[in-house]
Amino acid sequence: MLFGVEVAMKQRFQKGDMVSVLNTHPPGHRRTPYYCRGKLGEIERVCGEYKNPEELAYGFSGEPFKWLYRVRFNQAELWDHYSGSKGDTIDIDIYEHWLEAAT
Repeated sequence: MLFGVEVAMKQRFQKGDMVSVLNTHPPGHRRTPYYCRGKLGEIERVCGEYKNPEELAYGFSGEPFKWLYRVRFNQAELWDHYSGSKGDTIDIDIYEHWLEAAT
């Protein structure tokens, strides 16, 4: 705890790391879109540490802080029968507790 605020652990991922989004569907307010769960992406940037919005939505403190990453996905990875360019991507901000290192 630092100045009364619980801080996150050292970030697990760096720009360029390949990650997969947890394929889980817990009840309640979640900030990770269904369409990217279970999908493979690349860390585009480390956005910083923020309070956990999934906890804040229920009136909790949101602590400890969580690392937030911008993850880049190929559109064809997300959408079956995607007919756009193979190079089309989408960036989604995802908190670290939703990510695991790609295997």
